[in-house]
Amino acid sequence: MLKKRFLFFLLLMVAVVVTACSDDSETTADGDDGGEETAEQVLKIANDQEPAGLDPHKTPAHSSVRVYSKVYEGLVSFDENMEIKGQLAKNWKQPNDSTYIFNLVEGVKFHNGREMTAEDVLYSFERIMDEETASHISSYFSDVENIEVMGDYKIKFELAAPNATFLSHLTNSSAAIVPKEVVEENGDLQQVAVGTGPFVFEEWVPDSSVTLSKNEDYYIEDVPKLDRVEYYTMKEEAARLSAIRTGEIDMTTLTAKSTELLEGEDAVNIMGYQSLEYSYIGFNVDKEPFNNKKVRQALSLATDRQNIADVVWDGEAIITGPIAPAMGDWSIDIEQEELYQRDLEKAKDLLAEAGYPDGFSTEITTASTYADMVDTAQLLQQQWKEIGVNAEIKQIEWGEYIDTWSNTSADILVGRNGSGTDPDRAMNYFFHTDGSANVWNFSNEEYDAIVEKGKSTVDQAKRQEIYVEAQEKLLDLSPNLFLVSPENYVAVRDGVKDFTPYAHNGEDIDHVYKK
Repeated sequence: MLKKRFLFFLLLMVAVVVTACSDDSETTADGDDGGEETAEQVLKIANDQEPAGLDPHKTPAHSSVRVYSKVYEGLVSFDENMEIKGQLAKNWKQPNDSTYIFNLVEGVKFHNGREMTAEDVLYSFERIMDEETASHISSYFSDVENIEVMGDYKIKFELAAPNATFLSHLTNSSAAIVPKEVVEENGDLQQVAVGTGPFVFEEWVPDSSVTLSKNEDYYIEDVPKLDRVEYYTMKEEAARLSAIRTGEIDMTTLTAKSTELLEGEDAVNIMGYQSLEYSYIGFNVDKEPFNNKKVRQALSLATDRQNIADVVWDGEAIITGPIAPAMGDWSIDIEQEELYQRDLEKAKDLLAEAGYPDGFSTEITTASTYADMVDTAQLLQQQWKEIGVNAEIKQIEWGEYIDTWSNTSADILVGRNGSGTDPDRAMNYFFHTDGSANVWNFSNEEYDAIVEKGKSTVDQAKRQEIYVEAQEKLLDLSPNLFLVSPENYVAVRDGVKDFTPYAHNGEDIDHVYKK
């Protein structure tokens, strides 16, 4: 009996020792002791919309940009202070006002393992500027006359004239460097993504999720810190709210109204910042009655923008013109403008002068999956009825909405745009006759001349004067009615560290980690 008890205690001691050894090798999140592994860093993000495609040269939708901007890179980018810094270009020089020579970072690899060289930069910009590509940023580089490869890691851009916007346009997420062989193999880059960025595209499950993984060969040390990023499509805000509360996801964007629903949630932080975005009403100016400027002006006078800010955005938005107030001195004092003073009698007079004394009927198209767009359309319907304009609302799915926007197939479209990081985007890209995103059939020679001058003027004080003139001219012509610029909100779980949203980059996760 004594021998049996001794054997029992011996086995018990062995079990304790084995358990202790096993505990020492467990994976921990902190990884404090040498030899311990670090838990996999997975960031789960809920998106309000499905990507519309992944080709950076062809797809401007933010639902796509938020994904492909983590996979691709450009020559330069902005830092947190909106100062231009090198990305794939380690430095550059200007021999004269219209020539730029970029020296590339050496040893950078595409995610397929091939080294990125100046030939890839040449190919990418030729693709952007090729009419057959139909790139939404082709007008950004319309004055590039010549691109010359000067070596494996050196490339020269020669412009037709000095261009104050050239470097800032290179920071655009769509000015990405792509590998030729991947484009040729797939026809385009809508379903695949092979860049040089910190994250590698792994999988896109339609109407469900997109998965990115860490680029183990990334040329910047200790970036990224995350092992994987998982984007989940959750179109209903209620679903996103529930998921952030339970910890099913780590991060999501929210409307101002929904931030109140998360008050008191100890494990969730709400981060707000004034956006560069604005909501707008776009007119197809080739269609009656919107080919008449007085009709467009009448609708502006009938629009109560403050009511839209209060109702749609819960007061967390500011009235805006074509350049959002977050851009500081570039933006004019919009509330002093005559067409921003709600005046129903004057609006009716303008309609009568345009030949519509009794008003007219029309249709407002909007995206069904964006509550703010639907709510805006409904308020406009009510407001415009006061001057005899009867509007039906047509709600369409996101993919159809993108097609409708790009094909100018709606008479009136409610939407959201971004002012970008240079006033040229707000004024030239969207409204110059040859602007890549001028989907309104809008053309005015006098306006074109103003924004062309702004683009070629290097002196900032003079540029500001030019863009003040351009904004006032555009408000008078009213191809769009500019409404409000909202405060943006991001809900983030406590365990997410080193995340700071900026007006020009609300989703920078390169240095984010989880604890």
